[in-house]
Amino acid sequence: MNYRQVHLDFHTSEKIEGVGESFQKEQFQQALIKGCVNSITLFSKCHHGWSYHPTRVNEMHPNLHFDLLGEQIEAAHEIGVKTPVYLSAGFDEKTARRHPEWLVRMQDDSLLWTKSFLEPGFHKLCINTPYLEELLSQIKEACENYEADGIFLDIVGVQPCYCRYCRETMEQEGMNPFNKEEVMTLAERVYANYTRRVRETVDSVRPGLPVFHNGGHIRRGRRDLAYRNTHLELESLPTGGWGYDHFPLSAAYARTLDREYLGMTGKFHQSWGEFGGYKHPNALRYEAALSAANGAGVSIGDQLHPSGEMDMATYSLISQAYGELKEKEPWLLEAKNIADIGVLSAEAAWEKNRAFMDNTVEEAQRADVGAARILLEGHYLFNVIDQEEDFEKYQLILLPDVILLEEECRNKLMQYVKKGGKILATGKSGLDSSKTKFLLDFGVDFLGENQYCPDYFRPGFTLPDLDNAAFVMYSQGYHIENVSGEELGSRENPYFNRSAMAFCSHLHTPGRNEKAGPGMVSGNDGIYISWEVFQDYATKGSLILKRMVQYAIDYLLKDKMTLKTSLPAQGINTLTKQKGRYIAHLLYGAPVKRGINTEVIEDVLPVFNIQVCLTVKEQIKKVYLAPQNADLEYTQEKGTVHIILPEMNLHQMIVFDF
Repeated sequence: MNYRQVHLDFHTSEKIEGVGESFQKEQFQQALIKGCVNSITLFSKCHHGWSYHPTRVNEMHPNLHFDLLGEQIEAAHEIGVKTPVYLSAGFDEKTARRHPEWLVRMQDDSLLWTKSFLEPGFHKLCINTPYLEELLSQIKEACENYEADGIFLDIVGVQPCYCRYCRETMEQEGMNPFNKEEVMTLAERVYANYTRRVRETVDSVRPGLPVFHNGGHIRRGRRDLAYRNTHLELESLPTGGWGYDHFPLSAAYARTLDREYLGMTGKFHQSWGEFGGYKHPNALRYEAALSAANGAGVSIGDQLHPSGEMDMATYSLISQAYGELKEKEPWLLEAKNIADIGVLSAEAAWEKNRAFMDNTVEEAQRADVGAARILLEGHYLFNVIDQEEDFEKYQLILLPDVILLEEECRNKLMQYVKKGGKILATGKSGLDSSKTKFLLDFGVDFLGENQYCPDYFRPGFTLPDLDNAAFVMYSQGYHIENVSGEELGSRENPYFNRSAMAFCSHLHTPGRNEKAGPGMVSGNDGIYISWEVFQDYATKGSLILKRMVQYAIDYLLKDKMTLKTSLPAQGINTLTKQKGRYIAHLLYGAPVKRGINTEVIEDVLPVFNIQVCLTVKEQIKKVYLAPQNADLEYTQEKGTVHIILPEMNLHQMIVFDF
């Protein structure tokens, strides 16, 4: 895996003159060496549609007068840097202007992405049109003429489309363009044909060359789509709209797919195409370390100036992250992440069972986001999984909010609990497809939706930082009857729902301070919480939601947690394993909000005297800090290793040799 990659965007308008005229081999190499870069993605064709090399099948940028791609590849290979080659697949603005009939059309005949040719921006092309043949010829030419170390194809995925060609295909095959499922069926087939044709085209010239199709999101539950790539690159620019909790969620699923993968961030203060924008070096250091801690390589986005001259300020910035990463690589290579908890992805369940799921994919994604946030803040080791995963790898399975069970999943979960596994379900999760009964034994019967929303939860356990009270639950609650379980908390209803005819105060109606049934119960198979707490946490972040979930997890896991740390809530810990050793990664970077929707990391705040407990079957022989190679004192009792880390700054690896 190339741990230290740069994705060098070069989307350059034909209105700009002197393209590439300042490119110099030595300056290009100097930038890569300074940045500690070992792989750089270079452009064959950009979003504007121009090639950056002589071409028989496309047109070279009108203001470029030499083989820029060829010289870049030669310069990079000369210093041992690999060169995947980029072609824009979904955008080609030159072709869009010449062939507007090849553009993706929505059901109302509107365009996708940029809505009008009078607005600045790109227009997406449909790969069910003659454009596909043009694209394949461009890919083949790049493979034939250049020593590419991979092919990166951008802005492409399963895309419902109502263009002339898609409508004609539907008409010829008797499909109904008014039926969204049939339109999606065609979109799936079109994308499958595209990926197959690309693979055949590449293999006809360079058999086995790595290929990645970038759609901006690795869809949980769609292994078939992921496996059309030889590796994965998880686009996740924290300041570009993704935020700092997006990558850990995406990575927690990607690492279950048996594919090498990269975390893709950017050097920009905001996002792609920002010339003159630079994030703080500490942010880039943190993002690189976060990828490494999650078992991923790193790709940092940059954009080459039209002149072809590399921006040395950028590579000075990148060097601060990649210089550290280079030192850490002996403890990263071939390391496998360890997880105690499997979060059965609500998005994956929606993908598999959308016929009877009564929620939207956006609601499912929010449930996944909330689950990942709570687990990250609680410092649990987890993966996000789909139904194809081996459940027996995990001590606990979470079913967040909306996972209705069909027979196959129910049977797999029943086998899991028979072998000692436990389940935490919330909201509608664990119900049959008709939403009338639980298919798992939580010690309760299901009675339906609570007519009051919001309502209140009164815990039957002690909270670590809150006194006992009736806490408001903003999400939809469900009535349950305790028949055999241990009640861990109860529901209380308000006097009435807020309406124009009856309301109290500014927000919602107070509770009656009367028990209205159980709200959280432990049964033979695990614990059920009768609210959609994960979606609620994703949108409102109330502390009680996190505390009730963490109590349930600790109650079910008991002494089966592999790693425990005393990091603050914004800290992150992961655990990996190499031959003969475990590596605990501890990170602490506190994002702050700047502007309207931009999260940044600037200051590195040290954290002191962190307690770390690792429970493993092996006898530990040595504990030390990496890459510092400084020994730590430790004790091991009944399989649990105890240490205190005196101080950490941003990222620290603790190595446990056995």
